[in-house]
Amino acid sequence: MIRVLIVDDLRVAQQLLTHILGSDPEIQVVGVADNGEEALEAVERLRPDVVTMDVHLPGMDGYEATRAIMETLPTPIVIVSGSTDVKDQASTFRLIEVGALAALRRPPGVADPEFKAAARELIQTVKLMSEIKLVRRMRRAAPASMAQTVPRSTVPIQVVAIGASTGGPQVLQTILSGLPPGFSAPVLIVQHIAKQFTEGFAQWLSGASRFPVRIAASGEELLPGRGYLAPEGFHLGVDGGPRIVLSQAPPDNGLRPSVHHLFHSVAAACGPRAIGVLLTGMGRDGAAGLAELRQRGAITIAQDEASSVIFGMPGEAVKLGAAHHVLPPEGIVALLAALVGAKPPVTDLNSYRQE
Repeated sequence: MIRVLIVDDLRVAQQLLTHILGSDPEIQVVGVADNGEEALEAVERLRPDVVTMDVHLPGMDGYEATRAIMETLPTPIVIVSGSTDVKDQASTFRLIEVGALAALRRPPGVADPEFKAAARELIQTVKLMSEIKLVRRMRRAAPASMAQTVPRSTVPIQVVAIGASTGGPQVLQTILSGLPPGFSAPVLIVQHIAKQFTEGFAQWLSGASRFPVRIAASGEELLPGRGYLAPEGFHLGVDGGPRIVLSQAPPDNGLRPSVHHLFHSVAAACGPRAIGVLLTGMGRDGAAGLAELRQRGAITIAQDEASSVIFGMPGEAVKLGAAHHVLPPEGIVALLAALVGAKPPVTDLNSYRQE
């Protein structure tokens, strides 16, 4: 049985989540908590396998409770937020900064047409998180010698393409925040994320990393030192410009956006002028695409197993021989900085700012 603690100050939300999770024979709700203080006491007493955590709580809020749990008794935490406000969504990802693993919207009531799909997603996420027995915090400092030992690209790098899933937001923040000022390549990102969290994720990632990230718009020209996040429901790609190309082509292995689509597009458009990076996540999305990038002459990187929350995606790439380098996040930062370099930052950002 997967033992779950529900943390939410709304009684109706507690009842809804208890009903959903309790409907699965493999899950047992072992307790509920109304606030952060109660959550800390319950984690110590009940030792749950997974905690579902609301963001806004009276007294000690979800951020402080998550940080305290991860410092004292690390436990997989799934953020379950009832807010649809973009600013609240951005705040939600602060919990990921301190160790939460996934973020979902609280399912609507049972009469809502989206209830069954949302309930199924919650159950699947809780089951997946329960398999993560040790939550590792990412190291921040890059080895000083690493940037001196990597080869430089023989051609200017035009695009860095990054794909991630479970555990990805924290690693993306680590990587983007570590890049040098004036980093001279645009960064395209596909992050598997729950519906209606994309805009909040982009805002959080941009603010937390101090590397400007926006939701990609079709046809826009790529700027150096800027991040472009795949929008919800669209595949992200590029043409030879390079410019953004968005597509609503059928899902790839059930996913849209998919990392494979991004890597395939970048391989075709940029070839050896690209770098592909595949980060933590379940499944195999992006593994074959990373192999295609390598075949086209691009430099390819996979996150290592020790630092990955789930080694599925990068692990599949390693099995295929798709990665030139297998590195922890701080090593990826050092390698990107060495391969890409920097140039003076763009001063006119009017064409870049998100409307």
